[in-house]
Amino acid sequence: MGFGRGSSAQPRGRVVLAISSVIGMALGIWSVAHYLGPSPAVAASTRGQYMCAETGKPFTLTITPGMTLPVRSPHSGKNTGYPAEFCYWTSDGNIRKEPVAVLLNSYLGKPGPTFCPDCARLVRARNPQPVPGHPPPTRQEYKHFEEE
Repeated sequence: MGFGRGSSAQPRGRVVLAISSVIGMALGIWSVAHYLGPSPAVAASTRGQYMCAETGKPFTLTITPGMTLPVRSPHSGKNTGYPAEFCYWTSDGNIRKEPVAVLLNSYLGKPGPTFCPDCARLVRARNPQPVPGHPPPTRQEYKHFEEE
């Protein structure tokens, strides 16, 4: 007559199956969310490129609540890190393949505009993406506009 099972074996099996299914789905959702990480918007808003004011070397940092500028630089071991801006240009006015990280003069307390140490073109806060044929002025061109 069925190996000693009573009529209550089926309902218990369904409960165990339901609980196992819920646990399995929860673990699956957690695994996928953990694997994929934060949304691109969250990642972009909390992770950025910084530069060490003491060494001039760039580094990547994930911002956490309560952080203030300057941030701790892995290069100097001190709070000498500031957000980097990127120069997308070459000295002859072409767009470069890999941008150069630049530290703005305003973070260093230096007067005047910042120019890329590589191409001598103007770099500003929230430096815009390059538009072909419209490079920012070089240091020489900028001086000429100031003198006029």
